[in-house]
Amino acid sequence: MDLRKLKKLIDLVEESGIAELEVTEGEEKVRIVKRGVQAIEQFASAHAPQAAAPSPAHPAAPAASAPPAEEALPEGHVVKAPMVGTFYRSPSPGSKSFVEVGDSVKQGQTICIIEAMKLMNEIEADADGVIKAALVENGQPVEYGEPLFVIG
Repeated sequence: MDLRKLKKLIDLVEESGIAELEVTEGEEKVRIVKRGVQAIEQFASAHAPQAAAPSPAHPAAPAASAPPAEEALPEGHVVKAPMVGTFYRSPSPGSKSFVEVGDSVKQGQTICIIEAMKLMNEIEADADGVIKAALVENGQPVEYGEPLFVIG
């Protein structure tokens, strides 16, 4: 599907009162779901309709549980993901984690890695303190701005 068509579809969803739009063109299928001010695109091949059908149910569950998780965060400085990617707690599989809950960290110390587009990006502590909570599991995808650690 043409990028210009996708942009027009996203604009239509943003401007209208609809919450979701699904368009099938040949073997390509696009679903745009409006959440607050963001439009999220989900692409699925026509060969895998089973994968596309359950996806609306999955995003609803984490969204419903997100506010209590934020309220349950321990007091302290929250280190947030600076990019979208895959979160890793250690430099390589099977090796020791950069930090564990209870470890003291200094500003600038590497605390995790986020893999984005096949590049490993070291994420550093942006404050001194003690790791009070690790909020993401190893190998889990993370979004921009998602809380990763709480430093107290």
